Formats: sequence, structure tokens, C-alpha cells
Amino acid sequence: MLKVLVVDDAVFMRQALKLILERNGFTVVGEAENGRIAVQKYKELSPDLVTMDITMPEMDGIEAVKAIKAISPGSKIVMISALGQESHIKEAVMVGATGFIVKPFKEESIVKALSKFHSST
Repeated sequence: MLKVLVVDDAVFMRQALKLILERNGFTVVGEAENGRIAVQKYKELSPDLVTMDITMPEMDGIEAVKAIKAISPGSKIVMISALGQESHIKEAVMVGATGFIVKPFKEESIVKALSKFHSST
């Protein structure tokens, strides 16, 4: 069972992701409302996987990915954002994101995208 850290500044989005993940066999070990807290929680919780929003206060998702990758180069981070423009996808992948899901999403797309990490951890 993969341990997941859910990062999004919107409470309803964190709750929705947590519900989807737990219903599909993932364990949500923590939540963060911005990138700065995400980096702290990553250090504390050592999750197998992080879902990361891009646009957040204090520290955005791109900066948080850079910080987490500096701590743990092998970390697995999937960006989940309404900003589906090609430039954001490229930037996220360039700094180390291992996947990208665009909001609004369907439960099946989340499960399919994150389930591939079951075999790689």
C-alpha cells in the first residue's frame, strides 16, 4: 500500500483526493496547503508518492518539487493542477515531477496515474 502526501491549497480538493485515494487502496499519510509545508511534511513522513498542486501561496508546486527532489532525488511527485498549459507541464517534468494530471479529473484518471507507482516502489 503506497503512502501518499496530498498537497493542494484548496481544502475541498485535498479532501476529494484523500477520499479517492483511500477508496482505491492508498494510504494518505499527510496533507499540506502549500509547498513550504509540503517540504516539511515530506521530511517528517517519507511518503512513497506526493500529489502536488502548482499554484499555491508561500511556495508554489514547482519550487516544492525542486526542494523535495533536493532532499530525495528518487521521490515520486505527480502534479495535479488546473493549469494544463504545455509550459507548466514541461516545467514540472523538467524539475523532476514524474507525472501530471489536469483538473478537473475523473477518479479513474487519478487511480490509473498513481497505480503505476505500486510496482515501482
